[in-house]
Amino acid sequence: MDALTHRRPSRVDLIRLRAELPGALGGAVDDFERHLASERGLSRNTVRAYVGDVVSLLSHLVHGSDGHDGTDRLDALDLTVLRSWLAAQRSSGAGRTTLARRSASARAFTAWAVRGGLMAADPGERLASPKAHRALPAVLRTEQAEQAMRASASGAEQDDPLALRDHAVVELLYASGIRVSELCGLDLGDVDHARRVVRVLGKGDKERTVPYGVPAQKALDDWLNKGRPLLAKGDSPAALFLGARGRRLDPRTARRVVHDVVGAVPGAADMGPHGLRHTAATHLLEGGADLRSVQELLGHATLATTQLYTHVTVERLKAIHDRTHPRS
Repeated sequence: MDALTHRRPSRVDLIRLRAELPGALGGAVDDFERHLASERGLSRNTVRAYVGDVVSLLSHLVHGSDGHDGTDRLDALDLTVLRSWLAAQRSSGAGRTTLARRSASARAFTAWAVRGGLMAADPGERLASPKAHRALPAVLRTEQAEQAMRASASGAEQDDPLALRDHAVVELLYASGIRVSELCGLDLGDVDHARRVVRVLGKGDKERTVPYGVPAQKALDDWLNKGRPLLAKGDSPAALFLGARGRRLDPRTARRVVHDVVGAVPGAADMGPHGLRHTAATHLLEGGADLRSVQELLGHATLATTQLYTHVTVERLKAIHDRTHPRS
């Protein structure tokens, strides 16, 4: 239990804890995982997070705590156990956003278990959770984004294939606002150069078409004509972006590229690809784009997620007002 109550469980911890679950509970986790992936069509990362939370919860059920005795009976999972588990998470330093997500995972699991006849009643219906704290994302100012793109372009002037790739990566991320996983999943056939759009496979295997601008097109052309042929090998995949060894670009490499480019801009916040996604959304809204269009471009399932960026623009307006208005 030390891994659960005194520190955040690592992936290795969770694998071990899952293997240690009694047969019936382990089978329930397996079935729940298949339900999330196949029936609900959630992304691999979301499924992994939900399953990890449920493994943690069921391990808590098995080992017991001051509030309940340990048991391997799933129908013993009641509100007391749920609250005890969340209290242990809070004691180990989990924040409001993490606790809110873990509460959601627990509710999804108990609701599924009741529908499947594994539990008679759903204790998750009565589980209250802290409202997730939605921090305002760090974004680049327009001039900072331009500086980052110029710095990236200057690095590609010598036609080094990796520099050409890196420039195309940051230009496309900023131009389209797509996720880094979506970018690395792009194939050559997903780009319509004539229309300047990319076909993206997003969360839940939902496909959408996202436009990009002229600078990104030029960077892509340079990469495809001068850079990619030098990295591609006989067994290279049809990926749009390749790594140094000719394989599909790893998201970790893309993150490093963005960190390095943005880090060269004086006064810019430290950020990775998701920061460029935030920046793209904010600049679209500041330029007059409507919220529904931005939602579609970003591939958000709900408008509420996109509305976070309206708060960013309001905060910027307030900052400008404070700096410039004589009676601010």
